[in-house]
Amino acid sequence: MGAFDWFWKALGAQSERNDRKSRQTVSVADDRVAELERLSDTELVAAARAITRDGEISDRSEFLAILQVAASRTLDMRPFSVQSQAVLRMLEGDVIQMATGEGKTLVGAMTATGFALTGRRVHAITVNDYLARRDAEWMRPLVEFFGLTVSAVTEKLSADERRKAYRADVVYAPVNELGFDLLRDNQVTDRAQMVRTPADVALIDEADSVLVDEALVPLVLAGSVAGEQTTGEITAAVSGLREHEHYTIDDDHRNVFLTDAGAHRLERELGIDSLYADEHIGTTLVRVNLALHAKALLIRDIHYLVEDGKVALIDASRGRVADLQRWPDGLQAAVEAKEGLTVTDGGRILDQITLQALMGRYPQLCGMTGTAVEAVDQLREFYDLRVSVIERNRPLQRIDEDDRVYARLEDKNAALVERIAEIHATGQPILVGTHDVAESEFLAEELGKRGIELNVLNAKNDEEEAGIIAEAGERGRVTVSTQMAGRGTDIRLGEGVAELGGLAVIGTSRHRTSRLDNQLRGRAGRQGDPGMSVFYLSLEDDLIETGGADTAVSAQPDGDGLLDNRKVRDFVNHCQRVTENQLLTIHSQTWKYNRLLADQRKIIDTRRDDLLDTDKAVAELRERAPERAEELADVDAQVLEQAAREIMLFHLDDEWAEHLATMDDVRESIHLRAVAKETPIDEFHRIAVREFKDLAQRAVDKSVETFRTARIDAEGVHLGDDGLARPSATWTYMVSDNPLAGGGSGALATMERFFS
Repeated sequence: MGAFDWFWKALGAQSERNDRKSRQTVSVADDRVAELERLSDTELVAAARAITRDGEISDRSEFLAILQVAASRTLDMRPFSVQSQAVLRMLEGDVIQMATGEGKTLVGAMTATGFALTGRRVHAITVNDYLARRDAEWMRPLVEFFGLTVSAVTEKLSADERRKAYRADVVYAPVNELGFDLLRDNQVTDRAQMVRTPADVALIDEADSVLVDEALVPLVLAGSVAGEQTTGEITAAVSGLREHEHYTIDDDHRNVFLTDAGAHRLERELGIDSLYADEHIGTTLVRVNLALHAKALLIRDIHYLVEDGKVALIDASRGRVADLQRWPDGLQAAVEAKEGLTVTDGGRILDQITLQALMGRYPQLCGMTGTAVEAVDQLREFYDLRVSVIERNRPLQRIDEDDRVYARLEDKNAALVERIAEIHATGQPILVGTHDVAESEFLAEELGKRGIELNVLNAKNDEEEAGIIAEAGERGRVTVSTQMAGRGTDIRLGEGVAELGGLAVIGTSRHRTSRLDNQLRGRAGRQGDPGMSVFYLSLEDDLIETGGADTAVSAQPDGDGLLDNRKVRDFVNHCQRVTENQLLTIHSQTWKYNRLLADQRKIIDTRRDDLLDTDKAVAELRERAPERAEELADVDAQVLEQAAREIMLFHLDDEWAEHLATMDDVRESIHLRAVAKETPIDEFHRIAVREFKDLAQRAVDKSVETFRTARIDAEGVHLGDDGLARPSATWTYMVSDNPLAGGGSGALATMERFFS
């Protein structure tokens, strides 16, 4: 037995005991349904209240049976036993794995209702506005049956509408809206300005996406000040560099590095002695790296388009132009300069938080997804969450064919088009999962030559996208979609399609994690429907070149270039395991950088709460500047207290923003520490602790100075007179943890403007 085999064996045994106990509880619940159906609505609600009176569910079987009856009456949906089991496991705090089409939306609503009846406010977290709005309205009758309130927080809501929505017992909301509202609330100077009401439970739909795929994406609040941009001189100098001679790109195309020859050439052209001198490391070198990243790793028409004189980013997870998205300011400017466009002003980061840190603020987490087992390591390591696999209500009928692996990309593409045409000729609907826009356009062109009509997902909003995906099971339909498009939307088979074999799912390549492959496969075979899935690959695919960089495989292709060989398929699996391990390592390393800042952020939050909720601000300023306090003796006490609060909060927030900017600069150049035989993460922590140590005291010292000099009258403090006003405009965006740590898609940022 291996070193950790005992652990996995024990874990499996525990999971099996939990599942067995859950099934027993559900069985008792099923037996209670007939008797409970004789109760009136009022009696049923009273029974639910009676067993949740003390903040806990005293009889879980009874409670599940009540939920079954209530769902049947309000939604005309009778939960399957497996759905009740899923509810039970989520109430216990697990992430449950349920296959596509097994009814996760109802499971989520039943679970949220259960938590809410015990007095816990629930944030039901979705991946987009459309799903939040849809699920809140769809499940509203069930939640309100028990006298509870339900709402949806979406992008278009005003501050007052958000404030009202957050007071509901069950709040459906996209994860980014929850995070952005938190960041904006952390800028207020009066509690009445806040919109969020804290929740006790985060119930996460598509949990693997939120907790793993996007976990380290920071949500950023920026202010309207001009940022420093990459100069044209640097862009021109970098544009002349040649790969291999002046810079190298790592095997997985995530990083680009200057060679000594490249550094010397740039030093000559820029007229400086050394890029690595202290005066250039945090400025010139950072801009050089950004310009080099833009040149070498971001490719026009793959990572971005140029439309109407502006850079339009392509969201790789959705495979099309991303509305209102931008890279972080330095990288955005570098790409604009590279393309000879007007370089847009940047902004100052006021605050930020990663999704992982945001989720850590909830006292309890639970979630659901179709692919949790493959993410079990991350869920346990980063959130201490268990995974429970819920069996299908009906056996799986989908046929998963062996991968079709080809020697060359062109052979794969030819075979792919031929297979789609063959299946389409039978009338069987097809869903093709692509990796990027280029693949989608290639298929559209090639299939168009054969007279095959198809839907290529390029919708401008999630509602249109969901509609297209929902119709993908109609007879004769061919739908080309990127991996994540329409996630959360069920594909039902059209009339007569089951007899044709159900939905055929074809992947144009395997993904860097098997979890994403299984998400695509899971589009077919819902609720016992027939279906099939197959992936087409070539040895020139990104997965193979990245995961198999240090390995070779030898096999003889047939006349069409097909490598129909078990050894080749095993090699593909090996490549995927390599890339999966790379992703886990990246997650672990990146979280080490983020965790200390997350801890420091909690200290800032505590200080902010004290200043907002007490009279500490005016007391501290009176103590430090008694002569000024005496001068302001005629100012109303409440006005003076609020003025002091605004002064101290301004400088606390300002110092925190400066700290974030400092640590961002450190992070961008920290890899240079390895050259000096220092461990980058240890050096980052050392600098972060040193810089944070005096932050609070600096904020107090500056507050005292402002208190002494600022104009304070019956209307309050006039910080704007001294150039200390908060930004007149702010915006929010999502961006990768480190723009230099990913090729293109990893650096996407979603921006939406807010004006105050």
